[in-house]
This record gives sequence, C-alpha cells and structure tokens, in this order.
Amino acid sequence: MVLPNCSKFLLFPFLLLLSSSSSLAHSPSSSEDVFSQCLSYHSKVSISFSSTIFTPNNSAFTTILQSTAENLRYVVPSAPKPEFIFTPTHDSHVQTAVICSKQLGIHLRVRSGGHDYEGLSYVSEIETPFIVLDLAKLRSVNVDIQQNSAWIQAGATIGEVYYRIAEQSATHGFPAGLCTSLGVGGHITGGAYGSMMRKYGLGVDNAVDAQIVDVDGRILDRETMGEDLFWAIRGGGGASFGIILWWKIKLVPVPSTVTVFTVARTLEQDGTKLLHRWQQVAATELDEDLFIRVIIQLTSDSKSGKRTVTTLYQAQFLGGVERLLYVMQTGFPELGLTRKDCTETSWIKSVMYIANYPNGTQPEILLQGKSTTRSYFKAKSDFVKDPIPETGLEGLRKRLMEETNPVLIWTPYGGMMSKISESDTPFPHRKGVLFKIQYLTIWQAANQDEAKHMDWIRKLYNYMAPYVTMFPRQAYVNYRDLDLGINKKSNLSFIEASSWGYRYFKDNFNRLIKIKTKVDPYNFFRHEQSITPLPLTVGRTMN
Repeated sequence: MVLPNCSKFLLFPFLLLLSSSSSLAHSPSSSEDVFSQCLSYHSKVSISFSSTIFTPNNSAFTTILQSTAENLRYVVPSAPKPEFIFTPTHDSHVQTAVICSKQLGIHLRVRSGGHDYEGLSYVSEIETPFIVLDLAKLRSVNVDIQQNSAWIQAGATIGEVYYRIAEQSATHGFPAGLCTSLGVGGHITGGAYGSMMRKYGLGVDNAVDAQIVDVDGRILDRETMGEDLFWAIRGGGGASFGIILWWKIKLVPVPSTVTVFTVARTLEQDGTKLLHRWQQVAATELDEDLFIRVIIQLTSDSKSGKRTVTTLYQAQFLGGVERLLYVMQTGFPELGLTRKDCTETSWIKSVMYIANYPNGTQPEILLQGKSTTRSYFKAKSDFVKDPIPETGLEGLRKRLMEETNPVLIWTPYGGMMSKISESDTPFPHRKGVLFKIQYLTIWQAANQDEAKHMDWIRKLYNYMAPYVTMFPRQAYVNYRDLDLGINKKSNLSFIEASSWGYRYFKDNFNRLIKIKTKVDPYNFFRHEQSITPLPLTVGRTMN
C-alpha cells in the first residue's frame, strides 16, 4: 500500500493547529495531544491512540524508556529525555507517525531494540525536543520452511527469530547476532554478524526483501523502493533512509548436531603465543564450519585475589565432535582441544551457549525478548589485516591490567566473508580482514568515575593504532562510536560526517550519500551519525 505525499493531507483542521504554533516545540504541554489528534486524523481505522503514547507524566514512561536500553549511561537523570514515546501496534501507525512528525516539525528517533551503543534511538544529544517511536509491539515472525524464508518484523529480537525457526525445523537457521536480545530492525541495517558468518556471511547477505516507511509515509518493498535504496538499507546503518517495518530473510541449512566449546588460557601461561597463533589460522586456515572467537578479560584468583588476563576461546562448529577434533588437530593443535572440552548439541542450543545462557536453560527464554545484562559501558572497534606481533600483545596485556573491568572480543572473518565483494552491500569489511576487535570498558554504577574509564579506552584505542587498518582506520557501524565524529544539527558540510563515514563504510559512503540525497533530501531521518544528504543545490543536479 502506498500513501500520497503527506503534504496533501494538510487540510483545514491542521492548518489551524499549525497556525497557532510553528512547531510542536513551542507548546510542549500539549504535544502528545496534538500528535494524537494528527494520528487519529490520518488513521485508516477508528482508534484511540491514548494507550500507545507515554509522556513523562505517565507512570509507565520510565519503564518503557529503559525497557531495552542496554547502555545505562543514556538513561541517567541528566540524559535528554523524549517529549513522549509512541508505541505503534500496526504498520499503518508508523506511516502516520512519519506523516505527523513531518507536519508538526517533530524530531523523530526510532528504536527497534535498544542495543545501539550510544543510545541514538532513544536519546538526542544534538536537538530537542524529540520523540521516540518504539517498535517493540511490532514483533511478528512468520517462518516458511518450504520456501526457506521468513518475514520478520523490526521489533522482534533475533532470539525470537532463532526460536521460531528452530520451532519448525532442527536443520534450518539464520546467520545473525550472537546476542539474542538484539532488535531485528536496527541489527540487520548495520550488517548483523554472528557465529555462522564464515559459512554464510552476514544477516544482510541473507536479506532478500524488506518493507520500509519512507519520508513521505509510503510503505515500500524491494520492488517499489528500487535496488539502490534496498542496497543502502542492507548495511548502511539504521535510521538514515526510512523506518524498517519488515525484513524477509533467507534461511540457511544447519546440521542436526552442532558442537560447542570454551577453552580458557591466561596470557601469562604462554597464552601470548597461542593468541598470536590464533590470529594466523582462525580466519584463513580453519574450516569455514568452525567459528572460534576470543574473549579477553581480567579474572581474579579466588584465594590470592591476584588478577590476570584470561583468554576464552569460544567456538561453534557446524558438525559433530569427531570431525571438529580432526579440524582442530590439523589446523590449530596449539589450543590442545580434547573431547571433554566439547559438547554436542542442537543449533538452537548452540546459539544459547554462545549467548552465555546458563547450562540447561530452555529455548523458550528467547521469547522474552529481553537482555539478561545491562551496564554502563563505552565501546570502540577495529579491524585487523595482519597479525599483531607478540610484543604488541604484551603491551596490550599490560594496559588491560590498568583497568577495572575491560573486555576485548576478537571475531574471526575469512570463509564466506572473503568471497563477497566490498561493494555488494554497504558493509565493506570483507576480503583481507583477519578479525574484528571490540573494545569495552564496563562499570556498574553511575558514580564509578566515568571519565576515568572513558580516558582508559581512548588511550587503549590510540595504542592499537599501529596494528589495525589504516586510511581509513575502519570501524563497525553497529558499534556506534561518537568519538569518531558527530553531525551537528542541519550541518551539510560533510566535515563531521566524513570523519566517521569512511571508517564505517569505506568508499561505499559516497554511494550512500547519493542515495540519501535522492530519497531524503531534507534530512528528515537523522541522528548524530546518520548519512547526510548533499546540499540541495548540488543534489538537484543529480536527478
């Protein structure tokens, strides 16, 4: 269904509303009422929206605002809060929300899950007032095993998707996130990597259709949006081109038996040499059925309290333990994997294992769609193309010992990731990448010296510069990092945008700008690191 341009709806009742106030910002006390009236006016069915709009005066406001917020830094009292939260229950409500936000001059933020690392879906640091469109009630998952596909709504979590697939088949899966509480809408727009990426690529590589609401309030699918826009939304980052309503994904085959393991080694016990060897083989020499990531963190001896840097080699193998042991013995014998380290299980149970659910947890917990952990944290990311030498690893170890609760996650690439062109989707980190690094510093209370933790991770990031990609120094868009640059309100100079744009997208950034200029020339869909259109005088010459 396609709606006309929203300007055609500016009939008499709303001309009166708008004449009394040039924007919603000038009458905050009645903002939700004006918005609700606009929604009702444009709604195709008679409905009261009072139960879907939550203001700070509503007792449920804080609960809803914090419901999916992963980074507690952005729900502290000093963080900017929305004028209200709108929780649509139907696709058409999203259409009308765009139309009304545009008519009333409201700055709109869209949240599908809330994992965004800098809180961009529910906090605006650059302009106020703003509202949040929360898609949490739009979470249907329709699996078609016969067609090897599924249509999934943006507000569903990837864990719900995994459960619904496994509910119908033990030999089908989908290659996406390791954390099961990720909201599907934003997750896939950034790439969606996971433990089957070396076998099947990313979530975006297996997205075959979508439905979005564009800047004019129209619902478009792949055919009606065109291949340029479909290309852009599959890896170009969320909330730049429209609002994702649905993804159609292609299911992939998985064996009935999957094997998992976690092996711990300390860097003091020849662990540095082992980590160096992992860099050489994890992406280039090991079977693409095998995914071994490394989690590096501090642990303490229960008796002495002495801290040490521990590396956890955590793996998923698409097959049984016998073949896994052969693959490891021939490709990575240094780890010393034994049969007792391994557990054979189903694919859905392996997903839960990688997501760190306690042993014995039933898959139904995935239907809760909630994160099991929330904290205050700062994250950054890097990509590595050449193994970091042992001297570099030793310097890294020393710096980790200086922080309270640091975590590094090294994710291997190679396999299918090296076979897909950098330009096939906006996600460019493909051939030649050995692994991705995620840096985290985590604290549990708002008063635990945030500045100290932020300073530490920035210094660590500077230390790692000689060992990672250069020109540009690449970063993962789903690990948003505002240290890399911020778009100021209405800024069209591209100076700030280019500082992060080429890091996330490399040369694909140029194409993303052109598509943005065509589909959203006035930059309605925007946030601190959204794709910025060319100035209109330039953009018009492109059509």
